[in-house]
Amino acid sequence: MPTPPPGKYRPFRTVVLKDRRWPDAVLDRAPTWCSVDLRDGNQSLAIPMGVEEKLEMFELLCRIGFKEIEIGFPSASDTEFTFTRRLIEEKRVPEGVTVQVLVQAREHLIRRTFEALRGAKRAIVHLYTPTNPAQREIVLGLSKDEVRDVAVKATRLIRQLAEENQGTDWRLEFSPETFVLTETDYALEVCEAVSAAWGASAQRPVILNLPLTVEAGTPNTHADQIEWFCRHLKDRKAAIISLHTHNDRGTGVAATELGLMAGADRVEGTLFGNGERTGNLDIVTVALNLFSHGVDPGLDLSDLPRIREVYERTTRMTVPERHPYAGDLVFTAFSGSHQDAIKKGMNRRAKGGAGALWDVPYLTIDPKDIGRSYEAIIRINSQSGKGGVAYVLESKFGYDLPKKMHPEVGNLVGAVADRLGNELSPDEILAEFRRGFVNLASPLALLSFDSDPLGKDRVLVRAEVAWNGDRSVLKGEGNGPISAFVHALLAQGWTEFALSDYRSHALTSGEESSAAAYVSIQTKDGRMVWGCGVDPNIELAGLKALVSAVNRSLRA
Repeated sequence: MPTPPPGKYRPFRTVVLKDRRWPDAVLDRAPTWCSVDLRDGNQSLAIPMGVEEKLEMFELLCRIGFKEIEIGFPSASDTEFTFTRRLIEEKRVPEGVTVQVLVQAREHLIRRTFEALRGAKRAIVHLYTPTNPAQREIVLGLSKDEVRDVAVKATRLIRQLAEENQGTDWRLEFSPETFVLTETDYALEVCEAVSAAWGASAQRPVILNLPLTVEAGTPNTHADQIEWFCRHLKDRKAAIISLHTHNDRGTGVAATELGLMAGADRVEGTLFGNGERTGNLDIVTVALNLFSHGVDPGLDLSDLPRIREVYERTTRMTVPERHPYAGDLVFTAFSGSHQDAIKKGMNRRAKGGAGALWDVPYLTIDPKDIGRSYEAIIRINSQSGKGGVAYVLESKFGYDLPKKMHPEVGNLVGAVADRLGNELSPDEILAEFRRGFVNLASPLALLSFDSDPLGKDRVLVRAEVAWNGDRSVLKGEGNGPISAFVHALLAQGWTEFALSDYRSHALTSGEESSAAAYVSIQTKDGRMVWGCGVDPNIELAGLKALVSAVNRSLRA
């Protein structure tokens, strides 16, 4: 890529704030949220939502818990006007929810907006005026004073129409467009003039929305602008400072979080960040970031898969696989070291109970808190490790493999994934585990077995076996069935080994109502080899595990 042409681009300059306070702030409460999915989000779609789709999205936003929802630009099109009227006339706006509409500072559009909102219980009229130098000079061709006067004149008209329509609780929101690129002292001047024209007070505050419509600098520069604005505003209690962040530099979430630290009270954004160009602020991410720190976000995101389903269907957009919370792969680990750490963290948490501190490596929140499943946390491919395979076998099928067995099983399954070049499904992992470790019957097969006590801690076993297809009846003594069977096998001279480890448990999930046993043997040349046995009878499961281990040792 060539170097930037000389003089074509320039560094972003912002306010000088040497005694900034925001770096020491802590986000300990949620802001007021305002969804703009139905306006900013909708206007960004290749195929805008129809009225029925907008109604479904509106109902979803209400269920999530948004109390302020920008429903559109009713003076801009008949569809937007019709949608606004349907919400009001069909009484679809729940108690406590305020609808918000956007309008330019033009008289006929403002009057049309009030016509659309007739009969609403609560409404925010969102007025915006271009204030940054490029738009003042290129788009409007107006001076600073003329732009300020346009905003003030429009505010006075809105105030007049609000007073003429007393049946609605009217609020005003004003956006100096684009705040981030406007001289900050001039943006303050215009906002204070609008506030005065509205008659803003602590009892009747104006919403001053400071849009980062185009990300021009790093998030810290945005925070400096917001703090400077808040500290220089004449009557801070008479204003609600709102953020409206886009994502041109890929840092919209960071800019919003730092803007809240700098003193903002309110956030506008969309579900999953749908918006013009690179998108609007992703409210889901900011809300769940707060949640991950123990802060109640004030939004119900407990069924995020359902929210995503409605969003994708109505907008025809797709949530990326790596979206921080809703993506298909964000709670998934393929890496072996990640899988091992997650498995250990999940096991420790299981011992601590449901109220234990969430401290699972690599997972910032519990997937179940947002309606996600543990089943997809660990997925297996050629990069996966021993702990990941063991986690899948335990969480999906109930096999609680001894830790020392993990490497053997992981190596076998990993080799299959590498050979196929594919991710393995849980069922495929189980099939490979059974094929390689469970109830193996060649060259040694256990055909029947019984035992009799000989006295304290001694048993006699009789076992019918097949060795390379030839049948034999073996007898042996030991302090238990497995020990006695080992002695019987060793007496034949077919192989030499020593019993090293034995574990067993009931299978608590999966299709089999059985027991699983795991046996480790040490071969003559010092190798440790594991086998697994599964049978409704836990004693037979142990014997089958021993047979499986012997067979695996002979195949190696």
